Amino acid sequence: MIGFYNYTVIITYLSLISAGLGMYFSVNGNFKGALVCLLVSGFCDMLDGPVARTKKRTDSEKKFGIQIDSLCDCVSFCIQPAVFTVSLAVYANAEGSALTIAALVVGMAFALCGVIRLAYFNVTEEERQQKEGSKLRTGYQGLPVTNASLIIPLFYLSRFFITGSTLAIVMTVVLGIIAFLFVYNFHMVKLHGKWLIPIGLLGAALCVGVCFLPTGL
Repeated sequence: MIGFYNYTVIITYLSLISAGLGMYFSVNGNFKGALVCLLVSGFCDMLDGPVARTKKRTDSEKKFGIQIDSLCDCVSFCIQPAVFTVSLAVYANAEGSALTIAALVVGMAFALCGVIRLAYFNVTEEERQQKEGSKLRTGYQGLPVTNASLIIPLFYLSRFFITGSTLAIVMTVVLGIIAFLFVYNFHMVKLHGKWLIPIGLLGAALCVGVCFLPTGL
């Protein structure tokens, strides 16, 4: 079989599987389940880097790891949030309504910006490794796509206060802002080691909050 299947990439594969399940939940109107899957994808992405560094890898394994991580991130954090938001608009309004069309346009723009962001990262990461070797990256240009796994559930918690079309509008606007931040050129610090703990705790808190959300729209 072609490809690599050691433990350094299995977590990345699980992120993709969770994203597929999340999109299934979205199109069937189970938005709580979809958000939990998005958070699980984010948790897997947070772990895959530290786990990969515990194993001595060949150059081919390292290059494969970079490529498979970006490809899975494309599905997990570019396509999955777009499907979630469009599905939210569809369930909040009749299919083909102005809101649904707007959500579809923003969703496609979100996916495109995310793909551009990932491709740019791949190019710059390859250049950085040629210069710095295995030294850990200290920051990013633009918002990493994985941040969508925290931002979207955070804003969806507004479901406690708003419903229906209003909620769908808020999430569509949030998706558009995230898309812009994907390609906006600003420096963002990369967190390592113990600094990942509060991120993990935030994700866990969001997961609990999502589970207590009212059912439906």
